[in-house]
Amino acid sequence: MHRRTLLQGAALGGFALSRPALAQPAKASTLRFVPQANLTALDPIWTSAIVTQIHGYHVYDTLYGVNAEQQPLPQMAEGHTVSDDKLTWRIRLRDGLRFHDGEPVLARDAAASLERWSKRDPFGQLLAKVVERWGTADDRTVEIRLTRPFPMLLDAIAKPDANVAFIMPERLARTDANTQISEVIGSGPYRFVKEEFSTGSRSVYAKFDRYVPREGTPEWSSGGKAAHYNRVEWHVLPDPATAVAALSNGEVDWVDQPLSDLIPTLQRNRNVKIDTLATAGNLSLMRLNHLHPPFNNPKVRRAVALAVNQADYMRVTMGEDQSIWRECHSLFPCGTPWATEDLSELNSPPRSLDRAKAALAESGYRGEKVVIINPTDFPLIGPHGQLTADVLTKIGMNVDLMESDWGTVVQRRASREPVEKGGWTIFHTYGSSMAYLNPAVSSLVKGTGEVGWFGWYKSPEMEELIQTWLDAPDQATQRRIADEVNKKAQDDVATIPLGQFFVRTAYRSNLTGFVKGSMPYPWGVRPA
Repeated sequence: MHRRTLLQGAALGGFALSRPALAQPAKASTLRFVPQANLTALDPIWTSAIVTQIHGYHVYDTLYGVNAEQQPLPQMAEGHTVSDDKLTWRIRLRDGLRFHDGEPVLARDAAASLERWSKRDPFGQLLAKVVERWGTADDRTVEIRLTRPFPMLLDAIAKPDANVAFIMPERLARTDANTQISEVIGSGPYRFVKEEFSTGSRSVYAKFDRYVPREGTPEWSSGGKAAHYNRVEWHVLPDPATAVAALSNGEVDWVDQPLSDLIPTLQRNRNVKIDTLATAGNLSLMRLNHLHPPFNNPKVRRAVALAVNQADYMRVTMGEDQSIWRECHSLFPCGTPWATEDLSELNSPPRSLDRAKAALAESGYRGEKVVIINPTDFPLIGPHGQLTADVLTKIGMNVDLMESDWGTVVQRRASREPVEKGGWTIFHTYGSSMAYLNPAVSSLVKGTGEVGWFGWYKSPEMEELIQTWLDAPDQATQRRIADEVNKKAQDDVATIPLGQFFVRTAYRSNLTGFVKGSMPYPWGVRPA
């Protein structure tokens, strides 16, 4: 029911766009894109927010990218060598790379960028444990010295999703990893036009004429990243019906995530195409704050997990069409190699509010306030917060639903303060299945506490298990350990999965060249 309130008053023919420029005739040199959410955080290392990662792919480039099989391939790199003892990796940069401010890309820029990234990213943190030095051999050669072999080093720096190992100038990369960078300078196919940025309204990217793409067909985050437009404009249209009307009328070219309810309307428009670009799907999530009461008590966390019915969460955002969603009781996404369901007793029947209420009564919960920070402008997330508030109230929790825009949620979830000082207790989000693929990459299972992902689940035992998974001698051992990691994360309620879904995107039929992957990549897209 909450999902339907997003459309109140939304008769498709009755919207007048609030920005006159948006309704002007399209120019072939400009791609007009409606992002999934407002862009408020500009630093893709500081936050894993998907909208910021999409922004990052416009502006920055990476040393390595991945193809559809998730194999790391050279991107900014020309190639690499590894010493006989496997302790020294040298990555050679392609010749002629330039940052948007005209400065050459040097090895020290890449080394500093990797070091900063490694302090925020889960896979990067595992790598950093064995890095003796992030250094250089010369201006074009990054030299990474290890204390022990790390065979998956390229997999780590090539990972295509949250957080991506984007390369920026050394002077920016030396910023503390827990501090946001506001200056946006990369070496990617588009440069950020800061003077036209208006959060809540518009972001603008201009083609970087000095960018030299690799040869070859683009595939996921690898290959030739050709910019076919002189300008990409992001128009923030938080009302789903307004976004669909703008696309239908040709006032914008591409809507990243049209509301599922409105897809049939778009399908009837011969000038619009519907596609699924993120073919691996996404996981919806509820993240609890482990630092403060009541969720520093694992028994209270388990009571909440017992109250969750994934089908309810999927229906409230995706509707009844089960071809685009499924229940998935695994923290490694269903349909991927390490997924196993029904490992935890928390997923066993019966699933009922009565069972959750009884578990809460026995947990020692003392009526502490549960503050749910929740976006009103994000149709794939907002209804989940509303549903959780309703469910937790029914089982007897003291709930405060604090609704705001998504940008405010992204900023506030970084706070480690208790709720009395502006902190939070629960937030909801989702991410690409590729971001949660295995124990090395996934932030959902990491037990690194305050240096980990928002929620700050802490478990030294979990960290030992993940290291054992990395060191496993064969796939059978890895399989067993992955299941142990998966089960422990669910038993500890590190994260509560809410289901798996597949996002459909919509764009004008006169466009072509879209690259499939884990998010909407800007390269390749061009007039048909």
